Amino acid sequence: MTRTLFPLLLSGGALLLAACGDTTDKAAPGEKASVGPASTETRAAPPPDGPAPIPSEDYKPDPAVNPPAAVEAGIGTGDKAIPAAIQGRWAIDASDCPKRPGTDLTALVIDAANLRFHESHGELARVRERSANRIVADYKFSGEGMDWDRLMVLSIADSGKTLVRRDYGDGAAANAMRYTRCAA
Repeated sequence: MTRTLFPLLLSGGALLLAACGDTTDKAAPGEKASVGPASTETRAAPPPDGPAPIPSEDYKPDPAVNPPAAVEAGIGTGDKAIPAAIQGRWAIDASDCPKRPGTDLTALVIDAANLRFHESHGELARVRERSANRIVADYKFSGEGMDWDRLMVLSIADSGKTLVRRDYGDGAAANAMRYTRCAA
């Protein structure tokens, strides 16, 4: 692969190196060349000793579906509730489980219609998909003087010991997050 590096001077005197040139991999005869980065649609299987696949990675949000303007009627009951298997207290860092509220920085408390984080609260606004161990839903969040909408997939893994959270939309985390169930 041939690349030419050249410096760019940005305002404030910062130096940035940029690459230009041929980005096509040169394959050996009989091999297929690739162009650019690998597609995000293709996922390699995890190595045999690697982590189990994250169950929420198969969801593809429909970009035409906007967040709801308000919380839908009936939210928090029946098929419009967060599944019981997902409800409870979870923490990214298991050492936060025994801490008292306010000092448990990675804790997440989930009930039938709410997600409560250390400094924010998400109210279930619309259920897109739901099963006993998974919910795809829109939430109305508030915290630290701000309000925002977030599409999330919450799913159970490891026989109920792990909660996998995947966010979608502006400002969403790039990767799924794994939480450990805290003792009741």
